[in-house]
Amino acid sequence: MTLPLVVAVTVVAALLAVAGLASTFARRRTGLLHLWGAALLEALLLVQAVLAVVLLVRGERPADTPTFLGYLAGIVLLPIAGVLWARSEPTRWAGTVLAVAAATVGVMIWRLLQLWEATGG
Repeated sequence: MTLPLVVAVTVVAALLAVAGLASTFARRRTGLLHLWGAALLEALLLVQAVLAVVLLVRGERPADTPTFLGYLAGIVLLPIAGVLWARSEPTRWAGTVLAVAAATVGVMIWRLLQLWEATGG
């Protein structure tokens, strides 16, 4: 887990959440901006997941590996689920759905970092 990548994920997630809320307040559905933001967020999360798996294969382990892996799997699926739900939502609340997914990613990525850096002691 790398701090710069965690910060990048947090910034993109925050921007996506703001874009989602802005579309809700404007009473509009989500658009290409939201999809590109979610795609960028997903790409960053996949890079983070690959790095974490490489470190796990090399023998580095967080203190609570099962919890870490659960968070890792969940965080990678969240933007996808958010986009799918938002695209199927025919009302202005699609932006809110995407904002909640992005905000959740923003919190979970820091929890992942915390789990990775825990010494177990």
